[in-house]
Amino acid sequence: MTDESPQDEPGLGLDLPAQPLEKSAASSPYRVLARKYRPQSFAELIGQEAMVTTLANAIASGRIAHAFLLTGVRGVGKTSTARLVAKALNCIGPDGQGGPTIDPCGVCEPCRAIAEGRHIDVTEMDAASHTGVDDVREIIEAVRYAAVSARFKIYIIDEVHMLSKNAFNALLKTLEEPPPHVKFLFATTEVQKVPVTVLSRCQRFDLKRIPAEKLAEHFRRVAELENVEVEPEALAIVARAAEGSARDGLSILDQAIAHGEGRVTATEVRAMLGLADRGRVRQLLATVLDGDAQGALAQLDEAHTLGLDPAALIRGLMETVHAVTRVKAGATADVLSSAEEREAAETLAAKLGWASLHRLWQLLLKGLADVGQAPDPQEAAAMVLLRVIHAAELPDPATILAQLQSGGAVSIGAPAQASRGPAAATTASSASLPATFGELVHRLEASGQALLGLKLRDQVGVVRFAPPELALKPLKPLGTDFTRELAAQLKGATGVTWTVTLAEGEAEPSLKQQDDMAEERARAAVLADPAVAAALAAFPNATLESVARPGA
Repeated sequence: MTDESPQDEPGLGLDLPAQPLEKSAASSPYRVLARKYRPQSFAELIGQEAMVTTLANAIASGRIAHAFLLTGVRGVGKTSTARLVAKALNCIGPDGQGGPTIDPCGVCEPCRAIAEGRHIDVTEMDAASHTGVDDVREIIEAVRYAAVSARFKIYIIDEVHMLSKNAFNALLKTLEEPPPHVKFLFATTEVQKVPVTVLSRCQRFDLKRIPAEKLAEHFRRVAELENVEVEPEALAIVARAAEGSARDGLSILDQAIAHGEGRVTATEVRAMLGLADRGRVRQLLATVLDGDAQGALAQLDEAHTLGLDPAALIRGLMETVHAVTRVKAGATADVLSSAEEREAAETLAAKLGWASLHRLWQLLLKGLADVGQAPDPQEAAAMVLLRVIHAAELPDPATILAQLQSGGAVSIGAPAQASRGPAAATTASSASLPATFGELVHRLEASGQALLGLKLRDQVGVVRFAPPELALKPLKPLGTDFTRELAAQLKGATGVTWTVTLAEGEAEPSLKQQDDMAEERARAAVLADPAVAAALAAFPNATLESVARPGA
């Protein structure tokens, strides 16, 4: 069990230096930003407003639990929060007459001693290096004695999930009924490893990932205090790369400042984070989509020569496919992407259909697992690329089943299309798509789907017809599998993957309703003819039975 200085723990807020930066830097060794800018009050703790509100209400009402469990991902402020709670509970105010408060003064002796890591009644233990029963036994024996100078005796146990099973069991009784002057503060990144018997004895706080917007603003203030010019886009990239962790973000910013020599640009940050290699990944994906097996293998070998990990290359392809899918869905572009990457994603999104994108993702996801398990990852990556080239346009199981049920032969796809890759195959097939919904239904009926064609004529209205996308408004109940069955049959009839959806709103009349209206117009035109009117007048009992329409 050791007493650790809080200065050694990275933090989240702004610890403003008490003297000018030049003098401070000259008189003390350099401290990384993650240690230098740590919160000294709850007001400086960013992204955890719900927890701060709960603690403030508990302190104000005197409902202070005897044990707190702080959990969350790395760098969101678990240990820093534990130290702030210790200060809040033991603060006596500048006049020495204050009580527990959510806003510790920071100037009284307990506050300063806790901040400097020298308070005798606030003890920190790193459970990663103190895992046994003997370490816990020291705590059990010490809690019997009253605090020396503080209001509460505080025990902060970091990475508490690292304690052994026997250590947890030894702590249970003391944790359930501690003396009134003792408070326990546990911090962990893996709460699922903490026994439920311990969880039930603690008040739990789940610290959230810090939103990228708040991280970017925090990093901007830090950059101003460091007298460093940082582009707003660079701050956004650092915040996005931090993945909700203030500590990780400050470490990246520290590295970027050193890399930029006083000025940090978005281009330099992307290069530093390795995002510049995405150009090679985009080029490889374009080659794969063109069906150029020889070119894809050559680019893979070149990447291997440059030292790129095959698994990282496959992950890069997956990230690119995901970015294209987001663009096609209309989502906001990732801030980590450059303007060139966004333009390339928009181009691919216009060329690839939903089915092709989903199939590419599944093939790459399976391939990533194969690369991780293969004895030679480079060979496995080559096989993954060849599989994507030759299997991306194979029919899906629903299409094969529909073709078998209709009694037709299963079409595997034209070799010429397969050799050109999924993107070229989709473009070639799109050229022969029906121009109207009526033509589409006629082609479907010609392929042997008379019953499905009858449903399309009688029971739906067209909301949107933009091959290969089709939006229909049901006029009668269609069944839960209608869209899936229709998409499979349309692909069998046209050779192109269709996206079929059911929608509400304005729609065209059904084909049957359009035929009925056309027949009524033709009937009215015939009855309005003078010769027909004269014939009907001459023969009062005569009726017009039918009208033969040209092309009907």
